[in-house]
Amino acid sequence: MEAKRKHRLKAKAHALKPVVLLGQRGLTDAVLAEIDHALTAHELIKVRVNADDRKARQEMVRTICERLHAEPVQLLGRVVTLYRKNPETP
Repeated sequence: MEAKRKHRLKAKAHALKPVVLLGQRGLTDAVLAEIDHALTAHELIKVRVNADDRKARQEMVRTICERLHAEPVQLLGRVVTLYRKNPETP
C-alpha cells in the first residue's frame, strides 16, 4: 500500500470504533464472515483482537488479511484497522 494512501486511511479511521471483537474463541469462521460483511459494507473497519500474545495477534491479522484479501492499515495495541476496496463502489 502506498504511503500517502495509508496516511489518508489512518486519518479516516481515527474516528472509527471497532466493529468486530475477537474474543476467547479466537478467529472462527463466523468471525471471519462478520469481518467480511463489515469490509463489504464499509471498506475501512477496526477489529479488536483480544489475544494476550503479540505474536498471536499478528498471526490472526495476517490470517484475516490473507483469507479476506484485505490490507492492514494499522495495528495499534489490540486494535487493527483493515481496508478492502469494494469493487462495486466507484
